[in-house]
Amino acid sequence: MIAHAIFFYVFSLIAIVSAIMVTVSKNTVHSVFFLILDFISISCLFIMVGAEFLGMIMLIVYVGAVAVLFLFVVMMLNVAQQTNQWLLSQDSSGHIPIGLIISALIFFELIIVIGGWKYKPDIFISNNLSISNEISNTHSLGQILYTDYIHIFQISGMILLIAMIGAIVLTFRQREGVKKQSYIKQISRERSEGVEVLEVPSNKGVKIND
Repeated sequence: MIAHAIFFYVFSLIAIVSAIMVTVSKNTVHSVFFLILDFISISCLFIMVGAEFLGMIMLIVYVGAVAVLFLFVVMMLNVAQQTNQWLLSQDSSGHIPIGLIISALIFFELIIVIGGWKYKPDIFISNNLSISNEISNTHSLGQILYTDYIHIFQISGMILLIAMIGAIVLTFRQREGVKKQSYIKQISRERSEGVEVLEVPSNKGVKIND
């Protein structure tokens, strides 16, 4: 038990320090590396407390896919050598109070949730809650997500889809002078539109521009 507690506090300290370094580090690539370290430490904490499914999912999804994708995007876009004109512009100062208000609302919501969890232990008492040693927590989690709360799970997926579409719409920029491909025109073309047969007189060349 002493070794378990030591490892728990070590991983917790690493997670806190790496989370701070994500925001403090001036190099964007270093921030992504600290983010990967933070994900790995949190995964180890989940595994140590018995939630092996969440720990392995975080290793596979966040460390193996999301963080690596962040790293590739940062290295390809070369963010470290670019200046963010949105932050330097005077017109963008109006968005800062809105962001602060939303951050404060999220912070107070977290305080309410933590306070309710700490001072209201009776909310965990449920007559329908059945715990069996024969069923793993992975099976129980799947039963809760995909059976008991399937509608809420689907609604959360729809919210994430809407957020992704909104991010694409906000960051999309219309560029002029770019040739685009029309698949409908290509598929609907007739032979007469794509092939032209020319009658070439004898001993004369063909002018392509005609």
